Amino acid sequence: MNLVTGATGLIGSHVMLNLLQQGKTVVGFKRAESDLSKVEKVFSCYNSKELFKKITWLEGDVSDVLSIEKALENIENVYHCAGFISFNDKDSEKLFKINAEGTANVVNACLLKSVKGLCHVSSVAAIQNSDKKNEIDETVFWKPGGYQSSYAISKYTAEQEVWRAMEEGLNAVIVNPGVVIGPGPWNQGTGELFRTCYKGFNFYTEGITGYVGAMDVAQIMIRLTEGKKFKERFILVENNYSFREILNWIHEGFGKKAPSIKAGKFLLNAARFLNAIVPVSSKINKAIVSAALTKSYFSNKKVIEALNYQFSPLKDCIILTCKAYKP
Repeated sequence: MNLVTGATGLIGSHVMLNLLQQGKTVVGFKRAESDLSKVEKVFSCYNSKELFKKITWLEGDVSDVLSIEKALENIENVYHCAGFISFNDKDSEKLFKINAEGTANVVNACLLKSVKGLCHVSSVAAIQNSDKKNEIDETVFWKPGGYQSSYAISKYTAEQEVWRAMEEGLNAVIVNPGVVIGPGPWNQGTGELFRTCYKGFNFYTEGITGYVGAMDVAQIMIRLTEGKKFKERFILVENNYSFREILNWIHEGFGKKAPSIKAGKFLLNAARFLNAIVPVSSKINKAIVSAALTKSYFSNKKVIEALNYQFSPLKDCIILTCKAYKP
């Protein structure tokens, strides 16, 4: 039996779908207020709405140790997808509560209940080293330099909890996805990016980072866990793209005009300054400015060699996602 934390999120819903497609038993761990209709919509995008009915749902929270321990009864493998994404400095406390402390609670409960395997979803944001100028692979470990967001620090701290648990005997594997693209909640994660593009967005930047489809992340997580690729970490990216390329593809998928105004450092910092004076929106801050301008290249060679895996073209994932988000 498989437990998926963060089951109503983008990655969690895709992990459940893949497990059910393989005939596996799935328990979805969710908060009481979670909207299950969003998960059902994801399943519908893959013509698998009937499989949604096979999910066993349990209410709980990664901040509640007792609810985690209860959920782990008779569970063999855990896919820890629960997490909070925000680049708003005001969310620092919540980021550490959910990402770092929540992960510590999960791995401690897994040790107590002797689960057979854990797959922890981290992020490429947790792989930062100011000395690394070329392609980043799994041998690169955290070395702060410049500005690190609270999100990145919380994900790095969460990883340390998993490594600690491995030393204590837990069979676990860590995946570090790039920006994950796929059908999911319109108002969360990359869903906000698609929503913004659907309304029409005229600006682009030339920053570069790694991207990957949600279905690829789910399939790889399951194969790594069931293949017992423990005490390892794997970067999951289909390829590295500029923000301009991604924005162009999303606008194309929605039948919208591509962005035509380059937003450089001056313009982005000016927008951040205006937000500080008139805080209508908290979306543009130092973390966003840094990420929008940084060019980071991530390697997917390790996971391709380990699983002989072939990633789905990212543009196909974007087209599917645009279809799912269209009213």
